[in-house]
Amino acid sequence: MANELELKYGCNPNQKPARIFMKEGELPIEVLNGRPGYINLLDAFNSWQLVKELKEATGLPAAASFKHVSPAGAAVAVEMSDTLKKIYFVDDVKLSPLATAYARARGADRMSSYGDFIALSDTCDEETARIINREVSDGVIAPDYTPEALEILRNKRKGTYNVIKIDPAYRPAPIEHKDVFGVTFEQGRNELKIDESLLKEMPTANKEIPADAKRDLIIALITLKYTQSNSVCYAKDGQAIGIGAGQQSRIHCTRLAGNKADIWYLRQHPKVMNLPWIEKIRRADRDNTIDVYISEDHEDVLADGVWQLFFTEKPEVLTREEKRAWLDTMTGVALGSDAFFPFGDNIERAHKSGVSYIAQPGGSVRDDHVISTCDKYNMAMAFTGIRLFHH
Repeated sequence: MANELELKYGCNPNQKPARIFMKEGELPIEVLNGRPGYINLLDAFNSWQLVKELKEATGLPAAASFKHVSPAGAAVAVEMSDTLKKIYFVDDVKLSPLATAYARARGADRMSSYGDFIALSDTCDEETARIINREVSDGVIAPDYTPEALEILRNKRKGTYNVIKIDPAYRPAPIEHKDVFGVTFEQGRNELKIDESLLKEMPTANKEIPADAKRDLIIALITLKYTQSNSVCYAKDGQAIGIGAGQQSRIHCTRLAGNKADIWYLRQHPKVMNLPWIEKIRRADRDNTIDVYISEDHEDVLADGVWQLFFTEKPEVLTREEKRAWLDTMTGVALGSDAFFPFGDNIERAHKSGVSYIAQPGGSVRDDHVISTCDKYNMAMAFTGIRLFHH
């Protein structure tokens, strides 16, 4: 390994020169294929930390799908139902535990994951590489690759796919720096360990959080630790299902993440599951069409002369009433927030997306209103006492 890696350019083509380097020692990565860029490596290092912590916290293989320095999805290897396998388009392949984790991470928000950078907590196996190979993606970082996986990935994107191997034993210095406008910022690394000990203070009347929900809350909190703030994460069944990142308003985070969680669940509606696709429709076209079909702009894909581009016959509209009735069956969702909820409106919005369990720092002057709103819906909420801002 070297102590420096020259890059084509920085965030934008006009930002030259560009490189990553170590002031002391060697870089903890080895580029096995491709030529990763500045943003690729920001995604790689942030996502690697996320999956490493998920694996340590849960004991399960973990994966993340990153775009523009925030996760589009994050998950651990919890076995999937046939429905999830179908909506994630992996019902036709063999799934190892790691492949299951990536299929979940990629499948949560396929629109945002298009062209993602992938992080894997464990050695990339052939099953995982085969899923990666058929999706549009920029690269992957993992502690190692089997020979079969590496051969598959090296042939992706006409041989230019970015494959990075990271030393899992690497530990960064406890103090970190970055330059902004010629000024160097310095702070202690956020080494906070996220585990069930953060879920003990429960101010709500309902103080019962089952084991699976605790796991999902931990997944949400660890995901938030590496999401551009402000941020809120909905999680269920071992994965993030909706991430609202980089919003100035807390309620906008909650709405954005909730809308994504709703789309995740609506994709499981029988009408969506049984859409009559034309043969050989491209994955990106299919994903975009589902997204529009679920929305209030459904006529954009159902109008005469348009639906024939996607379907063998014109589907029925998924009405607003049908969507609401379906969403009302979604329960047991966990929600994490990287900072306190200032008002109960966040809880009201979370309730619409089936949230039953919440973890947030607490400490707002309106905590009493937030707590009473949770009690109104019999939600169990933990005050973690910790903020998870990330910039």
